[in-house]
Amino acid sequence: MSRPQNKLKAIQVTADLKPGRYSDGGGLYLVVDERRRRWVFRYTRNGKTTDLGLGSVNGMKGVTLKKARQKAEILREALADGRDPRSVRLKEEIPSFGDFADKYIESMRAGWRNEKHAKQWEMTLKEYAGRLRTKPVNEITTDDILAVLQPLWARVPETAERLRGRIESVLDAAKAKNLRSGENPARWKGHLKNLLPSRKRLARGHHAALPFDKLPAFVSQLRERKAMAALALEFTIMTAARTGEVIGARWGEIDIAGGVWIVPSERMKAGKEHRVPLCSRALQILRTVMPPDEPKPSAFVFPGERAGKPLSNMAMAKLLERMDVEATVHGFRSSFRDWASETTGFAHQTVEQALAHTIQNKAEAAYRRGDQLAKRRELMAAWQSFCESGGVVVPLRQATA
Repeated sequence: MSRPQNKLKAIQVTADLKPGRYSDGGGLYLVVDERRRRWVFRYTRNGKTTDLGLGSVNGMKGVTLKKARQKAEILREALADGRDPRSVRLKEEIPSFGDFADKYIESMRAGWRNEKHAKQWEMTLKEYAGRLRTKPVNEITTDDILAVLQPLWARVPETAERLRGRIESVLDAAKAKNLRSGENPARWKGHLKNLLPSRKRLARGHHAALPFDKLPAFVSQLRERKAMAALALEFTIMTAARTGEVIGARWGEIDIAGGVWIVPSERMKAGKEHRVPLCSRALQILRTVMPPDEPKPSAFVFPGERAGKPLSNMAMAKLLERMDVEATVHGFRSSFRDWASETTGFAHQTVEQALAHTIQNKAEAAYRRGDQLAKRRELMAAWQSFCESGGVVVPLRQATA
């Protein structure tokens, strides 16, 4: 004998009810607590009772009594066919890749080393994987993944590989929540490895770098361009900074009078505040991009085309591509390091401080208290002099302690 169904009335769903569980029959319940009210489908299979959520009554996308009954009926049919209702997902319950990725980032944020790491996830999955965002997460295919990765794979391989790994993690999480089935289309081993060329591992940091003796000629060509991306790229070179540090720079971090740029800890890879001495060319670039009126401290130094947004992190890479330069933006840090090591006598730790590298030796880290700002100011002035020298190598100077 079947249990009675449709016991609730629509008006009861939104009426003033005490916290509790209200049966509509056939396993469908309205659950009311102090914060919200939601629908639950309760069923017993293989001797185990399970509650399966069918959505909240509240909000713009709230589930009505009629819709909850439709969902429950589909689940009852699945149960009658011998299928586990947990494996049944109604089309409207499947989130888009973008919505699910955003929720995944929020769920993982507390476990990541700093906020900058979370921002990198957000940026890559929005900007590079934009064409996936509106597609239901269970409909993402290998062709979809290739359409996202192939334009980036040869041009910015490090970014493409990180993007692939992040997409793979999101899709794995979707499968764990029964939103997908089958193999992960973003998996490398045994799958995409057979469809994309293996990345060429470069000797230094996997970033193609311009030989430092070609820097002066390149900088001269770069100065012929007046676009924001060109100014941002030269500023990046003159400060030996990372792409994210530059495009995320805000005027509140800049002290033009003191000739220093203070990058807050949350935007640094090592999670530690970093003072950057500004050479005369870096200051000149800042004065060039500074708006006529006093800029707001929160305004981006290198703004993008959209109001309130920074320059795209691909703008400088695309500029290098247009200039037919086989190097990455990050690679200029390698050029700087090679120049400092091979043509100057600046101490190794001074160069490492300029690059904001983490000290791996714990004993050395414990004794190094200062950031050698004065010495680094000399170093960056010499770097500017070399970049403007027309290719003349700066002579070796006596190493400082």
